[in-house]
Formats: sequence, structure tokens, C-alpha cells
Amino acid sequence: MTSSSDPFAEDDAPEASLRVVTIDGPAASGKGTIARQLAETLGWTLLNTGAMYRVVALAGMRRGLDLTDEDRLAALARGLRARFEAGRAWLEDEDVTEPIHSLEVTRATRHAADNQQVRAVLVGWQRRFARRHQPIVTEGRDQGTVVFPHAPVKIYLTADPAERARRRVAQFTRQGQIVDPAQVLADLLQRDREDESRPIGGLKPAPDALRLDTTNLTPHEVVGDLVNLVRQRLGTTGTGSPRIT
Repeated sequence: MTSSSDPFAEDDAPEASLRVVTIDGPAASGKGTIARQLAETLGWTLLNTGAMYRVVALAGMRRGLDLTDEDRLAALARGLRARFEAGRAWLEDEDVTEPIHSLEVTRATRHAADNQQVRAVLVGWQRRFARRHQPIVTEGRDQGTVVFPHAPVKIYLTADPAERARRRVAQFTRQGQIVDPAQVLADLLQRDREDESRPIGGLKPAPDALRLDTTNLTPHEVVGDLVNLVRQRLGTTGTGSPRIT
């Protein structure tokens, strides 16, 4: 994957010196909203890695690729002109922030996520992005375990599956898509199984991640806790929270 505005050239190995906050968790656990608000509050750069996999899937769909053809999908990922700024995603010169969250792309994204060649391309891109734009808040499923194993602050968000399904239905409704809530829940549970069983980049908390259940919390409450945590961990002001374990 290339970027029209960020031509990276550095080595893509992980570094212990990067100022990175990782937020991992399953679909609809609140990662996107919380990461965006945390980055805005701290004045840091946001990296939404899930959007990267969605962009690859969308590009493959538009080009009529067989998304199960790992070599062709990986070749596509290597040559894509995409950029991610201020919580939005561009493919070529088109803002695709809304299209990549359609039900069809959501279901197809697993082909990009399960493709080890695609993951290698995107993990390298993510590390180079962090080196260039740190401090960053990055969200995904393997940020604290694979991409940034030395991050000073790692968060793992969870939520009850029924609540996650409710959030996802609300998201689709805002986009004008009519969905079956029971099918949305079934899709989420299937996605969890696929994410957790992935041999590389599988969904699991890092051993040193702090865990937070967002089921009954507002994004504002979560972000308030995390701002304090980040400032405490990085040597500024801030206090801990009993909600984070």
C-alpha cells in the first residue's frame, strides 16, 4: 500500500521508543469511537487499522477480484494509493469512509484480514506511519500483540455481544441500511470466532494490556479514564481508574 501524501521509506520493524497507545478488541466494542475521541483529546494522530483492511476489500470488490485469491489480493494491497487522515479513508482520490462500512464490505473484509501477505503489507505500513506521525492512538485487533508489542500503553476493550450487535445495527441504520438484528449478532459471533482463530494477528489481549468492558459505559466515560491513564503512564499528570483492570 502506498500513500499519495506519505511516501515512507524507513524500516518497518517494531521499536520500543515509539509513543503509541494501542486499542484492540472485537467488532463493535467501541474501538473506533473511543480511539478517535482519545486522539482528539490528547492532540495525537489517529490510526484506524480496520479501515485499511476494509479499503483493501473494497478495492478488490470494485475490481472484480476473487477475494480468496491471496496472491492477487496481496498484489492489489501493495499497489493501492490510499490515505487515512482525521478519521477518514481515501482510495485514490475518493473519500470512501462511508462505503467501507457497508454491510457487504464488512462481510468481505475477513478475506483481507485472513490473508497473511496482505497483513504483512499493512503491518509494515502501520509501523512506518507510527514512526512518522507519533505520538499516535491506533486501534485494531493486533496492535498491542503484533504491530506494536512495545507500546507503553495497551488497552483491550470488550462488551457484551448483544450490546455490540445493538451498536452495529444502529450504525447500519444511520447509513440507511436495513438489517436483521439477529443476523447482525450471528455475524458478529462468527467474526469473533474467525478473528480469535487467525494464526497470525489473532484477536487476543496482549499480556500487559489493560482491559475495559464498555457494555454499560459511554464513550465519554471511557475516554476520561484513558486520558488519565495515558498521562500517568507517560509521566505527566493523571490518576488511575477502577474500571480498568
